[in-house]
Amino acid sequence: MKTAQAQKITEKVFWTGAMDWTIRNFHGYSTQRGTSYNAYLVIADKITLVDTVKYPFREELLSRISSVIPPEKIDYIISNHSEMDHSGALPYIIEKTRPEKVFVSVNGAKALRAHFGDIGPLVPVKTGDKISLGNMDVSFIETKMLHWPDSMFSYLHGEEILFSQDGFGMHLASSELFDDENDYAILEQEAAKYYANILLPFSDLITKCVDLYKSLNLKVKYLAPDHGPVWRKHIGDILGLYEKWAQQKPQRRAVIIYDTMWNSTAMMADAIAEGLRVAGVPVRLYPMTASHRSDAVTEVMNSGAVFVGSPTMNNNIFPTIADILCYLKGLKPKNKIGAAFGSFGWSGESVPQLGEFMKGMGIELVSEGISVKYVPDESALLKCRDLGLEAGRRLNEKCG
Repeated sequence: MKTAQAQKITEKVFWTGAMDWTIRNFHGYSTQRGTSYNAYLVIADKITLVDTVKYPFREELLSRISSVIPPEKIDYIISNHSEMDHSGALPYIIEKTRPEKVFVSVNGAKALRAHFGDIGPLVPVKTGDKISLGNMDVSFIETKMLHWPDSMFSYLHGEEILFSQDGFGMHLASSELFDDENDYAILEQEAAKYYANILLPFSDLITKCVDLYKSLNLKVKYLAPDHGPVWRKHIGDILGLYEKWAQQKPQRRAVIIYDTMWNSTAMMADAIAEGLRVAGVPVRLYPMTASHRSDAVTEVMNSGAVFVGSPTMNNNIFPTIADILCYLKGLKPKNKIGAAFGSFGWSGESVPQLGEFMKGMGIELVSEGISVKYVPDESALLKCRDLGLEAGRRLNEKCG
């Protein structure tokens, strides 16, 4: 792409990334609004490129750089994160620009060499290190496991920009560069989805990272992630959301994840939902034949109660439920209560299997589970409703 233009953030810093309007799957979660691969060009005495893009978008990156300066004038590159959606174009850009140095974390140097072999003049840095760009300085903050071992932030003094790689980002393609140019409700929704599907397992480390950020007393006018818009108005809001999500405190909200063969398990889900509603607990149902796992787990993150329902199929749980449970287990949600439920025709293994899986995930079971043969009658549905009522009562107590 020869026509792509850079977008100005400040007089000395430009967005030179790429928009991916077509991507609909990223590591197994749906990206219905596309994504961006953000890169930033700093016009200092030592001209510096912060991060690159996914390999197929390398020419778009080069075109945006070329709209500001000849690419061969780049002196330094900073690679905050070695994942391929940010480093895929790095060898190509190094070849085109021949930078003096490429600054990476210690683990970043290892990862890039593992990806690409002898990639070039890598210079490892660590937390507290500062480099001079001549008329500006950049400081580095290691943010290990946010969300890879190599991850780090870079802070541009003077311009007061924090380049935060995958932290505070989201999968959202938009022609509007800044947060306040976009619908905030969409930003919060997509940021929550990103956190739930990628960062949730590292919540304890994120709490430490936020605490470290606060202790440094950095003045941040722009928070510039590698995906999604640049934050300039709602920086305090997104920091507050990260603190809340990382704490994983139980919320007065419930989610019911289920699948059904002949509607019996669906009837049970509806009855449980009715009990929760009567108890005053907002509830959302996710039938997995019509839902994506990434949307369901986002609701799990925001819920204090989780119910999982499945019919028995071939002495086992239903495939779509096995899929989301495997996915959810890796995300390590905390501080949840819940229960299993489901119907069966012959042997009825699904509910005990669900219960064991949920216990293994640390979900506090409020019931041994409800298992119904074939079609639930009125008494079975009342039992399901009562389960919702009891879970709602316990959740209300937990949430004060």
